[in-house]
Amino acid sequence: MSQESQDNPASSTTPDNLAYVIYTSGSTGKPKGVQIPHGGVVNFLTSMERQPGLTQTDVLLAVTSISFDIAALELYLPLITGARVALVSREVASDGKQLIEQLTTAGATVMQATPATWQMLLAAGWQGSSQLKILCGGEALPRDLAEQLLATGAAVWNLYGPTETTIWSTVCQVEAAKLVKATVPIGRPITNTQVYLLDTSGQPVPIGIPGELYIGGAGLARGYLNRPELTEQKFIHHPVAGRLYKTGDLARYLPNGTIEYIERIDHQVKLRGFRIELGEIETVLRQHPSVRQAVVMLREDEPGNQRLVAYLVAQSPQDELAQQLRRFVGERLPSYMIPSVLVTLEALPLTPNGKVDRKALPVPETTKASTQEAFVLPRHPVEEVIARIWCQLLGVEAVGIDHNFFELGGHSLLATQVISRIEKAFGVELPVRCLFESPTLAELAARVQKLMHSQSEQPIPPIERVSRDGVLPLSFSQYRLWLLEQLQPGSIAYNMATALHLVGSLNVAVLEQALNEIVRRHEALRTNFCVVDGQPIQVITPSLTMNLSVRNLSEVSEAERVQKVQPLVKQWSQQLFDLTQGSLLRSMLLQLDQQEHLLVLSLHHIVADGWSFGVFFRELTTLYNAFSQGQLSPLPELPIQYADFAVWQRQWLQGEVLETQLTYWKRQLGTIPPILKFCSDRTSSSTPSSTGKKHRFALSSALTEALKKLSQGEGVTLFMTLLAAFKTLLYRYSKQEDIAVGSPIANRNRQETEELIGFFVNTLILRTDLSGNPSFRDVLMRVREVALGAYAHQDLPFEKLMAELQPERHLGHNPLFQVWFVLQNAPIPTVELPGLTLNFIEVETEVARYDLKLDLTETPAGLTGFFEYKTDLFEASAIAPMVRLYEMLLDTVIQQPDIQINSLVEVLENSEKQQQLIQEQEFKKARRKKLGNIRRKQIKR
Repeated sequence: MSQESQDNPASSTTPDNLAYVIYTSGSTGKPKGVQIPHGGVVNFLTSMERQPGLTQTDVLLAVTSISFDIAALELYLPLITGARVALVSREVASDGKQLIEQLTTAGATVMQATPATWQMLLAAGWQGSSQLKILCGGEALPRDLAEQLLATGAAVWNLYGPTETTIWSTVCQVEAAKLVKATVPIGRPITNTQVYLLDTSGQPVPIGIPGELYIGGAGLARGYLNRPELTEQKFIHHPVAGRLYKTGDLARYLPNGTIEYIERIDHQVKLRGFRIELGEIETVLRQHPSVRQAVVMLREDEPGNQRLVAYLVAQSPQDELAQQLRRFVGERLPSYMIPSVLVTLEALPLTPNGKVDRKALPVPETTKASTQEAFVLPRHPVEEVIARIWCQLLGVEAVGIDHNFFELGGHSLLATQVISRIEKAFGVELPVRCLFESPTLAELAARVQKLMHSQSEQPIPPIERVSRDGVLPLSFSQYRLWLLEQLQPGSIAYNMATALHLVGSLNVAVLEQALNEIVRRHEALRTNFCVVDGQPIQVITPSLTMNLSVRNLSEVSEAERVQKVQPLVKQWSQQLFDLTQGSLLRSMLLQLDQQEHLLVLSLHHIVADGWSFGVFFRELTTLYNAFSQGQLSPLPELPIQYADFAVWQRQWLQGEVLETQLTYWKRQLGTIPPILKFCSDRTSSSTPSSTGKKHRFALSSALTEALKKLSQGEGVTLFMTLLAAFKTLLYRYSKQEDIAVGSPIANRNRQETEELIGFFVNTLILRTDLSGNPSFRDVLMRVREVALGAYAHQDLPFEKLMAELQPERHLGHNPLFQVWFVLQNAPIPTVELPGLTLNFIEVETEVARYDLKLDLTETPAGLTGFFEYKTDLFEASAIAPMVRLYEMLLDTVIQQPDIQINSLVEVLENSEKQQQLIQEQEFKKARRKKLGNIRRKQIKR
């Protein structure tokens, strides 16, 4: 199946005897000279002149280096149309604030850039321009970014194409009404260009079925300069379509005839949410002087245990080569790209035609000499047990005694799970602080041995099943939410909702069967809360059948469907729950068309938390796969349920254990922290609402990696660094030195609780003293000390602390903290259902539980996040500058970790004043222009 532009030929008479050579680089890093014919360039420019379109009245802002192929558009297209081009230096193009200024100064009407550049502009506070035509190419355009760009009033175009087919080969004008998928379509071919989607046999694929994308037509390059083998490999001859370029990209046709890009095919893999180019790792490994050859693979020799394995041919045998290579790769690539296992071979296996035979590469084994030489194996049983725990949680093949937990990919959440397993294995109680203070296997094992010998700590009793015949109390966390419901009945602040977009052939009956099995497995989803003798208790329904509510929207038009879906989901997810009766889990399935559905889930927080969604979707994946094949559930019965945890918690957390926890928190908090007040024009209302909004932003991958390196160098986690910066930002806005911030902790520090759906999350109060004008490095150490202490005493429920301190309660805010901070690192499962393509979609709400919340998530492209704020307290216009200052603060402390916070605040305030001055000048300029237009009209009259 092909698709071809029907426009008249633009280059049929253009001489084709002059070729351009454009250099690009592949995954191996070796430059490739692409021979582009003159006619291909003319055809491309002529097509671009018509669509997206350029006239002599336009001003194109050129942000690309002239050594990059897109410079042909930025320089030649204005030349042939009579438009004006404004050149921008590389320094300006990579700085969001400077680029915003250039856009305004030049009066640009057209600019092309990658999604990352447009994201940088938005994060820098760019408000957009209705006169601007946005051309987006080079990377897949995410839907949320497209929506943000359209919201500026600009016209947005998405373009796709490799250098080998003369820059861009397809074009699509983005329309808000048609944005229903996670990525934006790449549209249709440009003039004199053909696109084919073929399967592995070279046959056309039907609509909706993925196929490899091939391109032919006037833009096709002659091949690679002086590389005939590569030319033959990538420029193929199809028996029907003729000469085509094999892009290595996966795509599919949409029902309306446009094309949707999916992903790369060759050597690009996804590991723990990160998309990785294996060739990039191989290139770095081969740069090491001791490595002659290297091949990297993503292996899953055990179900669910994926890891990167590097196979090496060394120049000469070396005892510590693996350790050297890990450090070498770690200095050049992100941590998630460091191979978990390095295997040294005498030679790489080859196929008969001389290529590396990847299928013949051996399965890594810890018993092999090559692996033993990479590190020192555990020396005694304690080290061996801890090493196994690390391997299970980190997904690595083997661990040596000198390996560092955090360098292998560990973080605070995994640290809690490690400590939980160690406690269970050795019958000791170990604070999480130990793992931060003793991060290597040898050091941690020595701490465990010392504790075992001293026997100074009593082991924590196991969680056991209790009878369901008696009264079942609420957990402390549940009691707090129940109490809030009594104080503020009818609140939707604790509704939790998420949505799953499913494309493909969905078996609705099997989906409903899987949902009901999850409800059967987890008592929390069959629990209500009633009052007996004045006290709330859990009432568990023995059996509960959920009927999946299905709503058919396939018969309405696409435009009407787009308008209906979001309001319908929002309205449905904000329906009130009655804690005393009915299910506290609701599910709705929207049928958008025969091959597209949206599954929406809504729960009350009293029966679930963020971790629970991970458990829910992991089980949904397993059960749907089994039931769709007519099999029984492969999931083992749960040894305990949430009610067992609630009883255990109340029995264990009393007496000496409770007093130890309380003593720490009383000492840590001392007096009640002062209410954090912002220097704002607004004041809290006497009857405040929970109405809130979100302001989203993204930090670059470069900034994210720099923050990780700073954290590692200072012996802290990324969470601690980001929190220290956030507290410094709060200091700038409040002028207060005593700052308390609330933060969630999963509280899954017992292995029995890891696979349960329920409300386990606890709130930690992280209070930091910023007095004395400390340096940022000092602030970081203060935050580290507070966080480690809080982790070690995380078992005390926030509700018990409130009851002990008895602060004066206010409906408007929490008396112990008003600001919330979270770095999302709960395990998010990969949901893969047979015959379906899936994407999680956030369900937007307009509820804010706290005055201000900073929510950050690490993604392959860098940190993304949002500020959530109460509209009673903040104007929307005040949040964008806050985002800019936070990013500037992070960038500054990376460069100057010893800068004192008063000096840091001064830097921020000067920048803010400068930004305000620029905005005032732009406003005055626009006002003068407007007044001038009015006067001219008056004169004409």
